[in-house]
Amino acid sequence: MRGFFIHFFSAAVLFLAGWLLAPLETPAWQTVRSGEAAMQIEGVEASLGQGVVLGVLGGFRTIIADFLWLRLNTHWEQRDTAKVAALMHMVTTLDPRPEFFWIHSARILAYDMPNWRIREEGGYEAVPTSRWDAIDAEQAQLAFDLLEQAEHYQPNNPKIPLEIGQIYLNRLDSPEDAAPWFLKASRLPGAPFYAARIYAELLRRTKQPAKAYAFLKELYRDLPDDNPYAQKPIVLERIRELEAELKVPLIQGKVP
Repeated sequence: MRGFFIHFFSAAVLFLAGWLLAPLETPAWQTVRSGEAAMQIEGVEASLGQGVVLGVLGGFRTIIADFLWLRLNTHWEQRDTAKVAALMHMVTTLDPRPEFFWIHSARILAYDMPNWRIREEGGYEAVPTSRWDAIDAEQAQLAFDLLEQAEHYQPNNPKIPLEIGQIYLNRLDSPEDAAPWFLKASRLPGAPFYAARIYAELLRRTKQPAKAYAFLKELYRDLPDDNPYAQKPIVLERIRELEAELKVPLIQGKVP
């Protein structure tokens, strides 16, 4: 009975807080949020419990998500894999709109948790390298699954496929699998110029110089002359290197 009253009181407090604080979501914050995906409440009750859902419906969801992320950081410092994973799910379910939650959760899954698990199994000296690879693959897949969910909410955000490509490249050492994700990112609105350059470099690394050459020639024509981030002289340098490697005749290799 005492537990019931505690849960009931917690639910009431969250509902009241959400009702009182909803007007405090300033116009500036609403402007930031306006371009984000619509909130999806499905599955929140199962993850968080009815009391928190009342707070969500009271307009308190963004504050609760931020608060839970702070709790997640506390458990991250303690290397508590289970609690961190549970809080990731809660935060991204409560508020799936900020890219920060998705990208940093994926990085924790792919980069931090493998180290935690290996330490739990005895450390790098005791655990065989084959087990390292298995753990890395398992955690990377969890990160990919999470980022696939992120793409549902932010299908035109180039940072999501970039993160997938980075995990393939830096964690799994798989340039073949990474390349398509950098290409996908490079074709999305607002993509950083380096996404296309990395894609071309991965083509070179995977022994596809002719494909890299054709891609860079097309890229060079589309790059702006007045944006230093475009690195147009560097792209031209790579084109010349590939011309030498492929023995392209000068007249054929001339870039317009």
